[in-house]
Amino acid sequence: MRIPIDDIKIKHRIRKDLGDLESLKESLRRYGLLHPITVNKKMELVAGNRRLEAAKLLGWTTIEARIISETNKKALLQMELDENIQREDFTQQELYDGYMKLERIKHPPLWKRILNAIKLFFQRLFKRH
Repeated sequence: MRIPIDDIKIKHRIRKDLGDLESLKESLRRYGLLHPITVNKKMELVAGNRRLEAAKLLGWTTIEARIISETNKKALLQMELDENIQREDFTQQELYDGYMKLERIKHPPLWKRILNAIKLFFQRLFKRH
């Protein structure tokens, strides 16, 4: 559900330093919000402070949010902690493999570009008839 950013209340957060938001802003600009933020029924932020701040910097007025009914302070704090520590970074090999795959997609070999050009030529040819 989309909610107005101005309605979101940010209470005391564990994470004080949001770090550099430039790459996150660029991701939001390019692809939109891939994972909604989480707020409770009182519109208090539970998870997604960096995403929220990056959206604000982009001038967004609304944001996709998941609204939960939980109001228990202990449970809300546990959610905030879990959301920030339950991630596993890529290994060096996974990161390398991902970037190599991206490079192959961005810059296919010559034979593949020729094959794609031939395919495109015939697609356009048959569209005309």
